[in-house]
Amino acid sequence: MAPQIVAVNNGGGDYPAKLTKQVVFCSLIAAFGGLMFGIVASKCCQKFGRKPAMQMAAFFFLVGVALNSFAVNINMLIVGRLCLGAGVGFGNQAVPLFISEIAPAKYGGGLNVCFQLLITVGILIANILNFFTSKIHPYGWRISLGGAAVPAIFLGLGSLLIVETPTSLIERGKEEQGLRALQKIRGVEDVHKEYQEIQHAVEMAKKVERPFKNLWRSNKPQLLCGIVLQICQQFTGINVIMFYAPVLFQTMGFGGDASLISAAIAGTINSGATLVAVFGVDKFGRRKLLIQAACQMLITQCMTRAILSTYLKSSNAIPMPWPYIVVVLICLFVMGFAWSWGPLGWLIPSEIFPLETRSAGFCVAVFTNMLCTFIIGQFFLSTLCYMRSGIFFFFAACIVIMGSLAVLFLPETKGVPIDEMNEKVWKKHYFWKHYLPRDDDSSHVTKECA
Repeated sequence: MAPQIVAVNNGGGDYPAKLTKQVVFCSLIAAFGGLMFGIVASKCCQKFGRKPAMQMAAFFFLVGVALNSFAVNINMLIVGRLCLGAGVGFGNQAVPLFISEIAPAKYGGGLNVCFQLLITVGILIANILNFFTSKIHPYGWRISLGGAAVPAIFLGLGSLLIVETPTSLIERGKEEQGLRALQKIRGVEDVHKEYQEIQHAVEMAKKVERPFKNLWRSNKPQLLCGIVLQICQQFTGINVIMFYAPVLFQTMGFGGDASLISAAIAGTINSGATLVAVFGVDKFGRRKLLIQAACQMLITQCMTRAILSTYLKSSNAIPMPWPYIVVVLICLFVMGFAWSWGPLGWLIPSEIFPLETRSAGFCVAVFTNMLCTFIIGQFFLSTLCYMRSGIFFFFAACIVIMGSLAVLFLPETKGVPIDEMNEKVWKKHYFWKHYLPRDDDSSHVTKECA
């Protein structure tokens, strides 16, 4: 007898109906917390520095963990999830900016992708922990939620040991400390050229008193690219892929553990493939990884949809060996996402804005990401139930658009110092150079924004 795969909308099993709705609801609460605190985190980064923002992230994480692991009612769980979302908002705002500002230009991409790599490692460890704690009754879920305190403690303690970025120190008038921090980070005494470049960027930034208003006036190309990258990252179809994976593992006989096993396998592939981005982003460049992965994800999406629609329409059953082929396709899709749109969706927005609008621009990018996460979480299940396997074609169309945008409009930023991005990249791009203010207009823009 052929293994059975239950269609999402036929109510044939408790897994899609109950567990997924609870997971989506919790994710929506966390995303909402990230939305609310993202702008606050941006202001904190600019006024107090990157270190305090990371410390606030650790604080919110610990409060959220405490409320969730010791929850006695639904209200404690909701408030705890909001605090975790706030921690995500502060962490996503501060950490990529911190890495971009301290990393040497030739290693900036790889070091920044390490942020995403360690996130995937954390997800993998959490999935493994969930697998074991799921067998501990009745308090396994409390142990699982409480385990999140460990990385929060590491984040808090680590933020006490690191130095503040030279850019942030100089921006806040602490020039001597900024010079010493730069010498400590670079490991040499002669850093005056880089120091003067940062000072010049800070002087230009101080002329702009309303960075959010200035974003659209003088940094329209960077703003649009940052927003579009975040939208594209969420509309790759990674959510539908991760949803179908547990159902396919159930088909192959893993039963109730299908969700946890598929999450562990996907997490392992996700972490391993992110290493490609760590070592390849500064060698091959950002655009090549994005374009290659778009082609790979498009092929796997279309093939997966073709297989599922062929068998789910007729009998709701997938005969062997097609479930294994679909699992391989899913793994290839996750690999493509993990070395491209996943990490580079965070890397590129963190390095393309000039100092005067850097915190504001990255704040808008983080806000867009959280908003798209919220929207997909809100409408994903109903869309999936309506379109069934046809949703793969919807996301395939999105990938075609994403790849085309990367080819036509995204400039390469490999090896360019973060404070020279405007002059060396955007003002030389065949399209975007027409949407940047001319040098003789810069003082006029500054006066208007002030």
